[in-house]
Amino acid sequence: MTVPEIMAYLQANGSESIKKILLKHGIKEPFFGAKVEHMKVIQKKVKKDYQLAKDLYATGNTDAMYLAGLIADDEEMTKADLQAWVKQAVSNNISEYTVPWVAAGSKHGYELALEWIDSPDEHIAAAGWSTLGNWIALKPDDELDIPALKKLLQRAAQTVHTAGNRVRYTMNNYIICVGAYIIDLNADAIETAKKIGTIIIDMHGTACKVPDAGEYITKIINRGALGKKKKMVKC
Repeated sequence: MTVPEIMAYLQANGSESIKKILLKHGIKEPFFGAKVEHMKVIQKKVKKDYQLAKDLYATGNTDAMYLAGLIADDEEMTKADLQAWVKQAVSNNISEYTVPWVAAGSKHGYELALEWIDSPDEHIAAAGWSTLGNWIALKPDDELDIPALKKLLQRAAQTVHTAGNRVRYTMNNYIICVGAYIIDLNADAIETAKKIGTIIIDMHGTACKVPDAGEYITKIINRGALGKKKKMVKC
């Protein structure tokens, strides 16, 4: 399929009511309001296509950018590709999901995540913390730098309440991922969650809730899923 064909399909399946909802959730224009289920139709046909993903992302249309993440060949993505993507990821769904998913599946995810979390740009810093969480969820523990990830827990405890709104949200998710996927750091993550306490995040009037990291990790333990890694993070 070509970019014009896909863009026409996304536009035909767009919805003004979906757009209104997504705008409240930090999704930026331009986009059509196509549902993920419609994007999955394209994903099923295309599977993976490195160049097509890059071309779709370059349109700047948020629907197309999200779809680009679904069909991206993560292992083919270069550091330059990912740097370009994160700079353009001004919508919450792209900065906190699409780019982190692809980065975590690439060879450069951990290195770039450590760089991104130091960015003064909120959307880039949020992408960095989200990438770390996805990296932890995917990689076996013997491929992780456990001491470094423990230090990042300490950093989260010290800085989360003064960080940007979406950075606070993705930091909280990082704590959850550490506690859920790294058995050796489970107790540290729970202790970090206790130190932090309630995290206040502006959800701009939506019904979205901020999960309590400690409670969330405990639920994972109770259902016997502690340390069980994901095969994929894209959805």
